[in-house]
Amino acid sequence: MKYRDYYKILGIAPTAEAEEIKRAYRKLARKYHPDINATAEAEAKFKDVNEAYEVLKDPERRAAYDQLGKPETGAQDGFRPPPGWEGGFEFTGGSPGDAEVFSDFFETLFRRQGQPFGAAAGTRSADQHARLQLDIADAYSGATRVLTLRMPQVGTDGSVQLQERSITVQVPKGITEGQHIRLAGQGMAPPGGGLPGDLFLEVSFAPHPVYRAVGRDLYLDLPVAPWEAALGGKIMMPTPDGKVALTIPANARSGQKLRLKGKGLPGTPAGDIFATLRIVNPKVTTEEARRVFERMAREVPFNPRAGIGG
Repeated sequence: MKYRDYYKILGIAPTAEAEEIKRAYRKLARKYHPDINATAEAEAKFKDVNEAYEVLKDPERRAAYDQLGKPETGAQDGFRPPPGWEGGFEFTGGSPGDAEVFSDFFETLFRRQGQPFGAAAGTRSADQHARLQLDIADAYSGATRVLTLRMPQVGTDGSVQLQERSITVQVPKGITEGQHIRLAGQGMAPPGGGLPGDLFLEVSFAPHPVYRAVGRDLYLDLPVAPWEAALGGKIMMPTPDGKVALTIPANARSGQKLRLKGKGLPGTPAGDIFATLRIVNPKVTTEEARRVFERMAREVPFNPRAGIGG
């Protein structure tokens, strides 16, 4: 039978994550859908896209498919599964409808009953990837997190089930968004025995109500009162690592950016914090407050529209 390169069909890399797989499928399914594209070539491609997505969207099928490995170009037409497949895996749940016709490759490996694929002793499984969401504050001091993963496990009868596994993760101080934490030997073991691969955790930061992180730098919009902006002086500004004194220059303007060097995420060098000033006017709710603003209007020569010809 002919080997089917499902990643190539969807135009994605073997390391693609679930959302990328879904986006690629939706784009191609719209392009080749019979209601939009009536050509014979489009119909065949639409079936190919559906079959590829049926395998790659499912963690059990994808894990088994990745175990096959991609054959050399000359061996793809006469492809045979490794010894031990004998008709394919028995997958539980999530199967396509019985009336849906896929290629011989899919039918042999993923639909028909058979015995499980046994990995040779000493074979190392492929590495796995997952995401770990942290708070920005965790990057200042480090943290310990317990991560619960659902991993496909192949039984002796060839059936695959998702089993939960808890892993304790030590988060190093100074980690940044997008970095990976490598847990050696904590990936999924190959079916039938062998050495487990590594688990790589990609770090992301949970949305913060004040700060946004870019590398080791933090950015925020900092509200200041009109008199703080006009007169200048020191104010206390909260950071994920505690309060710090920030000097506001006299006659500061809204949108002006101030830098706190070395107060961002720890590292060599440490990141900075960039505060963009936002002047916030108080509500005039008392007669005394009204008199203060009326006096300012009379005594402070200021035309905010002078720059636009007002």
